[in-house]
Amino acid sequence: MSETRSPASPRTTWPLLLVVFVSGMTTMAVEMAASRLLGPYFGDSILVWANLIGLILIYLTLGSVLGGKWADRSPRVDTLYTITVVAAFLIGLVPLIAAPILRLAQSAFARAGIALVPFDAIQIGGSFIAVLVLFAPPVILLGCVSPFAIRLATKRIRSAGSSAGRIYALSTLGSILGTFLPVLLTIPTVGTARTFAVFAILLSVASLVGLVAQRRKRAVLLGLLLLVLSIVLSVLFPSRVVKADERMLYEKESRYNYIQVLQVGDVRYLMLNEGQGVHSVYDPHSLTTFGTWDMLVIAPFFNDPPYLADQVQRVCVIGLAGGTVARQVTAAYGPVPIDGVEIDPAIVEVGRAFFGMNQPNLNVFATDGRFFLEHTDQRYDLIVIDAYRLPYIPFQMATTEFFALVRSRLSSQGVVSVNVGRTNSDYRMVEAIASTLKEQFATIHVIDLPDTFNTVMVATQTDTQAANLHANLERVEHPFLRDAIARAASSLHLPIGEGMVFTDDRAPVENLTNAIILRYLFEGE
Repeated sequence: MSETRSPASPRTTWPLLLVVFVSGMTTMAVEMAASRLLGPYFGDSILVWANLIGLILIYLTLGSVLGGKWADRSPRVDTLYTITVVAAFLIGLVPLIAAPILRLAQSAFARAGIALVPFDAIQIGGSFIAVLVLFAPPVILLGCVSPFAIRLATKRIRSAGSSAGRIYALSTLGSILGTFLPVLLTIPTVGTARTFAVFAILLSVASLVGLVAQRRKRAVLLGLLLLVLSIVLSVLFPSRVVKADERMLYEKESRYNYIQVLQVGDVRYLMLNEGQGVHSVYDPHSLTTFGTWDMLVIAPFFNDPPYLADQVQRVCVIGLAGGTVARQVTAAYGPVPIDGVEIDPAIVEVGRAFFGMNQPNLNVFATDGRFFLEHTDQRYDLIVIDAYRLPYIPFQMATTEFFALVRSRLSSQGVVSVNVGRTNSDYRMVEAIASTLKEQFATIHVIDLPDTFNTVMVATQTDTQAANLHANLERVEHPFLRDAIARAASSLHLPIGEGMVFTDDRAPVENLTNAIILRYLFEGE
């Protein structure tokens, strides 16, 4: 009986190593692109990432077990290449079948009514189902590659360690490349759908090279057919919108976000990722939004009276988004210098194109907010912090060290306003941020926005009173400011109790947010 062909000769060894490398690269590329595919429906919170990473690891584990047994039963290189070409085809199918599956997973949990805001249970359950359905088959097949390749590459027992080490090293090197390429190149350049297509095609080509080297004509024909189908279905078809919405004016995938601009009547809304939170509003006929932006802007009037609008000489906005606050500040306080910090350059472009963010007094910095404050020597009369990524606040912008930095950048009467999330009955995050602010500021004022899950917190450097708002209102002339101050005064209170103090060393923002989510799921309000 003839011996089964193995990759002993150079003609068959290098295609095997190529497939191992490309498979490792494709595995990580699929995981990175999957996070962006899920983002428009479920966001990119730590809950979604936990589902994604956990399930991918489970699939790879199952694939390792299956691949080892498969290799023992059929130790043929053409079997491995057939596995990888089928995996490539399934990866190419993902963007084609994703939209209906994602919508179904989202709507199923939404109808169940178990969510926060009402959304976070949808993140947990919906993303779990989506990752289970979309990625189990191809990733399990990719998990087969390394044990299968080790079986084929091992020619004698005493060299088994070297063979395994070489295979795992190549797979890991491919994974490193697959981690960075989607983030830095393919997703911002060609989009998420075509990122799946790019790596599906690369894996198909690598598999076909191996099949050609093996001279397996039927397998080559099958691989070519699947490659052509992958190109047609994954490259040509997904040239549609990522997430259809009849109100959509614009959409874009950036390195940081999935961005949508929606228009209702004359009003435009900036939506990011899962679209459950509005990040900017632009009404060409009105400055008033009835949202957090109005409250963030009036913070200077908590200073002791008489405080006049012309005392605001310079403003910093951390989390500029589409420039709603910048527009309001310019109209209400005059063309004072505004330093707007927004980490995503694509959002800055959208703000300028769709949200009237073209004030000559606005200086835009596309960088991290804390990094910016560390490297500026300016002093501000108002610092607005609205770097919100539903449902989480970036922990590095919620610590006592950060607020010490903020205070060092304020003028003598400078104040800071912060947007914080909550539920109707759970103020633990509000209390924690208040306690952390108290480490650096004398007085904290809390403004709950009616019919929302948002609270605006205003911190002043000196002892101030809520009555200051009423006293300063008498001297305010701009109608937008007068209306916003009057509304703030009706929902103003001091922090209810004591919360933990966040530090750079210990700031469990995600854990606290998750605890709030779980409480809401089980107790409702």
